[in-house]
Amino acid sequence: MQEESYFFNMKKYQDWLIRFYEENPDFIVPVSRKNEIFSNFIKPGLEDLCISRTTFDWGIKMKNDPKHVLYVWVDALTNYITALGYGSDEDSLFQKYWPADLHIVGKEIIRFHGIYWPIFLKALGLEMPKKIYAHSWLVMKDGKMSKSKGNVIYPETLIERYGLDSLKYYLLKTMQFATDSVFTPEDFVDRYNFDLCNDLGNLLNRTIGMMNKYFEGNIPTEFMQRNEVDEKLEKFTLNEMAEFEKNMDELYLANSLSNVWKIISRTNKYIDETAPWILAKEENKEKLKSVMFHLAENLRKIAILLKPFMNETAEKIFLQLGLNIEELKTWDSLSSYAQIPQNIKVVEKGEPLFMRKDREEEIDYIKNVMHA
Repeated sequence: MQEESYFFNMKKYQDWLIRFYEENPDFIVPVSRKNEIFSNFIKPGLEDLCISRTTFDWGIKMKNDPKHVLYVWVDALTNYITALGYGSDEDSLFQKYWPADLHIVGKEIIRFHGIYWPIFLKALGLEMPKKIYAHSWLVMKDGKMSKSKGNVIYPETLIERYGLDSLKYYLLKTMQFATDSVFTPEDFVDRYNFDLCNDLGNLLNRTIGMMNKYFEGNIPTEFMQRNEVDEKLEKFTLNEMAEFEKNMDELYLANSLSNVWKIISRTNKYIDETAPWILAKEENKEKLKSVMFHLAENLRKIAILLKPFMNETAEKIFLQLGLNIEELKTWDSLSSYAQIPQNIKVVEKGEPLFMRKDREEEIDYIKNVMHA
């Protein structure tokens, strides 16, 4: 005879849950995920949740009936608070960190986080997390990754060949806020070569090379005045940083990285506009000082903006610029163009951040490991 299961009365909380979402329309983002759970589960009417299992014995046994183990999602969700000490004699971490500012979950488990979790917390008399972001998927041209399709690519494989920061950049730049994104070997290699090697890597290499050639490696911090080209660069950079911050606050991570790359592209353009090699030939030292200072300062800002995405790369930029002062790496230091102190010296020889690779060879490599 089958053992009787234990149930949680979800129906009791349905009206409360609907009111909660009406009062907190931004609790789940993107809104399409909230609409999905409303259409499929809440509006049709919540069913009571079976919270115990007897068909297997792995799991947490129920104290009042050890023949039953707890339904895995009850255990998984409550881990968010029990891991902080909730319900124990030492709950200082829970008192400090709960409620969470943000839960980031995959879109396939939004039902558990958008229905079960708020109801469990309500039943316990606890505060809700402030926001839940259900992210989309990275898929292949022919749909979801699947071993049977032979289209699986393991992150370890890409990290070993291209580096951790390269993969993090690609994933965060490619993943859109609300829609699935497509991985292709061609796109991955192109972003590696063009975005990382050409745009970012060359900007740093050119700056380090010119700083050593024209100023014996010293970052010039004293010059007569900024000219119109300098001011345009500063204004553009500050505007993009403001957009970066707004996008980060809204979890538009791909857009935030686009803001950083706009700054990188604009700084590369600034080199062409100012032509430091001509200023050096004409012995226009004051303008040359301003140009080299602005290049170093923009690279410092770029490194700070990249830290949440590519920490190792950001630290390599700081190292090559000779900026080992922690105060120069903080978010608060971004707002000013007068941060780099005197007597800062860049490295004598810059090391490439990323090594450019042969496009066709790398595309073939990725395709081969996908089918291995």
